Amino acid sequence: MILSALCYIEKDGKYLMLHRTKKKKDINKDKWLGVGGKIEEGESPEECIVREVKEETGLTLKEYQLKGIVTYVSNKWETEYMYVFTATEFEGNLIECDEGDLKWIEKEKVNTLPTWEGDHIFVEKLQKDNGFFSGKFEYDGEKLIKYDLKEY
Repeated sequence: MILSALCYIEKDGKYLMLHRTKKKKDINKDKWLGVGGKIEEGESPEECIVREVKEETGLTLKEYQLKGIVTYVSNKWETEYMYVFTATEFEGNLIECDEGDLKWIEKEKVNTLPTWEGDHIFVEKLQKDNGFFSGKFEYDGEKLIKYDLKEY
């Protein structure tokens, strides 16, 4: 089982997205994602997202909010439980990321980028800001075969 945290940092109607292109053995290779990573032993989801954002972007989060929890189930990879955050306030300047290229993308264009099918579904929820959500996404390889998303 994998525990992770992901953040969609927002500025001027755009999300900071990471195009995962630099790691050779990356299950997210060539996909666009928010910024985040695995939760380390003894670390809270909040501590993880602050650390990961700083490591990958150079930015220090000042205002962020937990928006949802996503469960990924796959016949090819370990089950992953992911805490999804949004952030609106931060400090610092972008640095070069060793996992891919960072780019500010207009929020309404994010779902036109290549990413996981399930991400399209919960990113729509983030854009509408309908409160907290929880979702389970089941994959056969990279193909989404079933999902259930609840809003609270």
